[in-house]
Amino acid sequence: MIINLRVWRQANASAEGKMVSYRVEGVSEDMSFLEMLDLLNEDLTVKGDEPVAFDHDCREGICGMCGVVINGSAHGRGSSSVPTTTCQLHMRSFADGATIDVEPWRAGAFPVIKDLVVDRTAFDRIIQAGGFISINAGSAPEAHSVPAPKLQADRAFDAATCIGCGACVAACPNGSGMLFTSAKITHLAMLPQGQPERYSRVKTMVATHDAEGFGGCTNIGECAAVCPKQIPLDTISQLNRDLIKSLFKGDGKAK
Repeated sequence: MIINLRVWRQANASAEGKMVSYRVEGVSEDMSFLEMLDLLNEDLTVKGDEPVAFDHDCREGICGMCGVVINGSAHGRGSSSVPTTTCQLHMRSFADGATIDVEPWRAGAFPVIKDLVVDRTAFDRIIQAGGFISINAGSAPEAHSVPAPKLQADRAFDAATCIGCGACVAACPNGSGMLFTSAKITHLAMLPQGQPERYSRVKTMVATHDAEGFGGCTNIGECAAVCPKQIPLDTISQLNRDLIKSLFKGDGKAK
């Protein structure tokens, strides 16, 4: 396969970026999208040119490091209607000779570091604000000593699958990170261990979300449509319910 790429190149955060065209030959349809970018970088290195910087790590759809906008879609669209991570998108989803636009996440809270790499540490600060359980629980308890109802346990597990890739932010017209924030809040809100700090948690995490420059949620749903882990949109409803209840909790603790 021959692939024609138009890639966003930006030397650093303060530099002006632009789209640069490349022709990549010898692409196998069994390659992942990132392997195709590897092939491009090998060619650029041989020519003495600066390779394209992009984030990656596990390349198994687990870590959430990869993330670019491909032809206007966060992570790109494969042959299946099910969203996937960039590293799990294969070149067989594109036609031979196709022209593909590759850009970084576009969001005020995700400033570009270089080329396709953006700074997503705003997510880390949201987690640091309350995405944890700080009570002293002692050593690890026996698995069945604190029973959790099946429906709540399933909902907690679904929310916990969020990998923090940031596709939800990149897809949202408002640049909102509410799907990510609500997934981290819902995960703990559904478990017995998360109850002591349930309402103080939602207040601090939402406040940090807003302070980091993420936009407000208007329930457009683009976030859930591109989420590779299919976090349901109603986790945002859970966040909103807990946030409203937190206003009536004087000490911010669950009662």
